[in-house]
Amino acid sequence: MIEAVIFDKDGTLFDFRQSWGAWTRNLLADLGGGRAAGLAQVLGYDPARNDFAPDSPVIALTTPEIADILHPHLPDLSMVELLERMNRLAAEAPMVPAVDLPVVLGALKARGLTLGLATNDTEVPARRHLADAGVLDLFDFVAGCDSGWGGKPAPGQLLAFVAQCGLTPEKVAMVGDSLHDLDAGRAAGMQAVAVLTGIATHADLAAHADVVLPDIAELGGWIDSFSAR
Repeated sequence: MIEAVIFDKDGTLFDFRQSWGAWTRNLLADLGGGRAAGLAQVLGYDPARNDFAPDSPVIALTTPEIADILHPHLPDLSMVELLERMNRLAAEAPMVPAVDLPVVLGALKARGLTLGLATNDTEVPARRHLADAGVLDLFDFVAGCDSGWGGKPAPGQLLAFVAQCGLTPEKVAMVGDSLHDLDAGRAAGMQAVAVLTGIATHADLAAHADVVLPDIAELGGWIDSFSAR
């Protein structure tokens, strides 16, 4: 049986294009001047279409890793100042839920499942996004890339979830929209569940996942079928 679920955040709980498109636009405006178009290219972001290239660093990298890519193009900013701006704008980003999160996550919690979050965003914005969506209190564990266990695709956050909540890895589902999420789940010994509310396609994810679902609203049905095996 599945006894716990650990979710990615962006592209899994929240629609990636709608949520992080806004953050990217705001970041480009904040960094200012005539360099916005060049920085958009660096980030693999198309402002006209509000869309990301499949290999955009925004999709799967941690905030410090994205900052490392941007910083050589911003000689007037220190890395500390760049990270501060990125984290501030992340906390303020208007996140758009991929599904009705209180209903879907509330139903999973009512089954007795332990719920966790493992994101390559930093922890403070992640907690604010969950709180703004009205679901922070449903989570037993929240980890960002700066929480002390690294970021995905390494399994540190997932292993910390297992250790802190007294779980058995093979009875935990890691749910995410990117290969980083699925690879982290595999490395932690968990079931790997892909959803299609990010940028990656079914073809991108299928070979790396135990199942590919349209979104997390389908997770309860999959848990029932898994438990019935």
